[in-house]
Amino acid sequence: MPKADPSHGPRRASRRAPRARRRLRTRIILSFALLGLSLTLLLAFATNWVRGRVEEDMITDLMDRNINAYAERYNASGGREIGLPVQQMRGRVVSREKFESLKEDQPDWYSLGDGIHPITGRNEDGTPFAYKLAVRKTPDTWFFLAYDMQESVRRTEKFEHALYVVVPVFTLFSLLLGWWSASRVMAPVSELARRLRRSGNSSDPEALAPHFARDEVGELARALDDYSERLTDVVQRDREFNADVSHELRTPLAVIRGAVELLLSRPDVDERTRARLQRIQRAEQQCTDLISALLLLSRNERAVGACDVAKVAQQLLDSHRATLGGKPLELQLEGAPRLVVDAPESAVSVALGNLIGNAVKYTQSGAVIVRLNDNAVDVVDSGPGLSAEDAAKLFERGYRGTHAGHSQGGGIGLSIVRRLCALYGWDVQVRPGESRGVVATLTFG
Repeated sequence: MPKADPSHGPRRASRRAPRARRRLRTRIILSFALLGLSLTLLLAFATNWVRGRVEEDMITDLMDRNINAYAERYNASGGREIGLPVQQMRGRVVSREKFESLKEDQPDWYSLGDGIHPITGRNEDGTPFAYKLAVRKTPDTWFFLAYDMQESVRRTEKFEHALYVVVPVFTLFSLLLGWWSASRVMAPVSELARRLRRSGNSSDPEALAPHFARDEVGELARALDDYSERLTDVVQRDREFNADVSHELRTPLAVIRGAVELLLSRPDVDERTRARLQRIQRAEQQCTDLISALLLLSRNERAVGACDVAKVAQQLLDSHRATLGGKPLELQLEGAPRLVVDAPESAVSVALGNLIGNAVKYTQSGAVIVRLNDNAVDVVDSGPGLSAEDAAKLFERGYRGTHAGHSQGGGIGLSIVRRLCALYGWDVQVRPGESRGVVATLTFG
């Protein structure tokens, strides 16, 4: 059996499948959601930081002004007790003779220098406290002004809790905005895809560009129209070329067939000449079948018929027997006598003929058996077998196997078989034989 023909054709097996990616609509929605979350978090952090700095500067400025006013009022009153001008503040004045007692009473205050100092800790009952202490020390008098920060801490906590709500709300809003924007953005693209699918079912596709505005989607529609027009021209030229070639080739083949039939009808033709004429007749029939099959493939037309597979197989085996010469090879037909396929004889002949031809070509001795089953045909040979590399690439166009050697052929026979199977819903499989050789199975759908 075959060892198809290596060539320089594309190796599809080596191509990596593209990675699955999210739909463009989903990516737009996620981008909006991530952008909204990022901006909201950044804004929340910046707002909280700015608020803290502003409040800190305000309290510092307030305490600086008030401790100065506190010292001035104390000096102006001759050392009498004075009230504080701001709520949440409490003041203390320590004269020179009480400096040492302050060291025992408030050791933290004693060591502080002039300025504003944050003080935190816990009371004896375990409750936390926090205040800022303004210190102004003169040689004779020390002034202390404490500002209770508990209320500021509570306001900060409330603000942070509000941010915990604001961030998810604005993220959800960004998600909804992204969903709405994606719907608006993707609507023209979806419409373009819908029209493109609909126009693909027609031999004369409608123009897409007139249905879209002159934007990016409209530019894409115009590019698709241009591509569709060029592709339609190529397909039309290809169909016309195939029809012309088929017609022009069938004409000389018909002349050959008529001439051979006329010569075979003469009673004075010797056996040697008759055998050669019959060989020409079989070659003409193979060419006609191949042209018909290629024309069906080029048009992607699934012709109907009632083909007797046993009859076609027998004709193919008879044709190959005439070309064996002295090759010690036996060609056999086994199995059910009736297997009828809904397809023209030309398609079955080309598909089965390639399998039998490869088996005969690569089997030097032994037997090639064509076995007819209920819905399939097995071509079993006793050739050199099939390598794993050949099995993976056997049906690629242009590939020739490791046993091809210097044999003739372009490595396209099995590629044609695969295309015929795809057209008619058949299946072809090639596997190593039980002991040696190759088994090719053509299953009719």
